Amino acid sequence: MSDARRNSPPWAWTGSAREMTAALTPVAVADNFAFMSDTPRLPGLKLAEADWLVQAALAVGSERGFPPLAVAVVDVAGEVIVLRRDDGGMPMTSRIAVAKARTALIALKSSGLIDLPGGIVDGIQHLYGGDFVPWAGGVLVTDGELILGAAGASGAHALEDEEAVQTAVERWRENRSADGQE
Repeated sequence: MSDARRNSPPWAWTGSAREMTAALTPVAVADNFAFMSDTPRLPGLKLAEADWLVQAALAVGSERGFPPLAVAVVDVAGEVIVLRRDDGGMPMTSRIAVAKARTALIALKSSGLIDLPGGIVDGIQHLYGGDFVPWAGGVLVTDGELILGAAGASGAHALEDEEAVQTAVERWRENRSADGQE
């Protein structure tokens, strides 16, 4: 393979998949994606924090004897950071958990506190592609007044879903305070 071809970005290649894979050395990847280090980061949760929240919510569900839960944490843009579903959980609960988290984020309050007439809910669901679920189970993750993301759960009764994620968020805050991160 020529040096010119080896130094081309992967999306500009017309060769075989084997040639492309062979050329994707760590150095080549780092060179082609060095611009990412200069990309600003949105404020919010880091992967480790989101994973901690999900694990804590699943633990709360297990401690309290809830049915298998799916728990999602989304960033401030509503994009999923972490999503996990307990063994035995229904597949649909994963999407509902994400939707509850996004609902809390776009409403700027817990999804269970939303009290709107059905027609308005239908319109909002249409605007957000079905990702608006005004039932308990989605909560904001905040640092004081700053929203860092949201967490949502599904699989148990809606109030139990919310209890699991709300308790996880409270434990996360206590953990951050104990570590001096607040």
